Amino acid sequence: METTPATPVQKNPIKMKSLALGCLGVLIIGLVAIVLFGVGSYNKLVKLDQDVKSAWAQVENQYQRRADLVPNLVETVKGAANFEKETFTAVAEARAKVGQTKLDASQLNDPAAFAKFQQAQDQLGGALSRLLVAVEKYPELKATVNFQTLQSQLEGTENRIAVERMRFNDAANAFNKKRNSFPTVLIAGFFGSKFAEKAYFKAAEGSDVAPKVKFH
Repeated sequence: METTPATPVQKNPIKMKSLALGCLGVLIIGLVAIVLFGVGSYNKLVKLDQDVKSAWAQVENQYQRRADLVPNLVETVKGAANFEKETFTAVAEARAKVGQTKLDASQLNDPAAFAKFQQAQDQLGGALSRLLVAVEKYPELKATVNFQTLQSQLEGTENRIAVERMRFNDAANAFNKKRNSFPTVLIAGFFGSKFAEKAYFKAAEGSDVAPKVKFH
């Protein structure tokens, strides 16, 4: 029995063209979505990075305010008869070290530099605490208007330092959480150190408590 060869199925060029255009459209939409996500993630990281830097500026302001109070405080206690010289000398030396240990916003992702800065500031805080405790033995010094004014200013500054450190840690934490979330971490990694993780203030012995500057 003689069979008739099967006729090849001819592909519809219009359908093929439509299918190709459809695939191209899906590809373009996908690429646009990826680009938009990348831009959105980048802009979010930039905003959070600026929030961290803004919070850091407030921390620096309060630390500088404390450092500016130290010379007057030292001069005031030096005037007290028989006051322990080594006590206010330790404060002066700690303040000098703070002045030599700078940390700008570009170093907030450097844990070692951040820790060094915090250590210097904590040493100054500790020295001030010891000085103010020592003043307890000098009622005539505590009674002076100048010392009482400095005491009040220092107490307020220490409280503001604690608040600004907390706000900085909150801003750094918000940045780090966003930075390390997937797939934002891929965007952050593409830009290298620009979006590296931020360091935090860590509680050290006595550093999370303001110096006791109230006297009874």
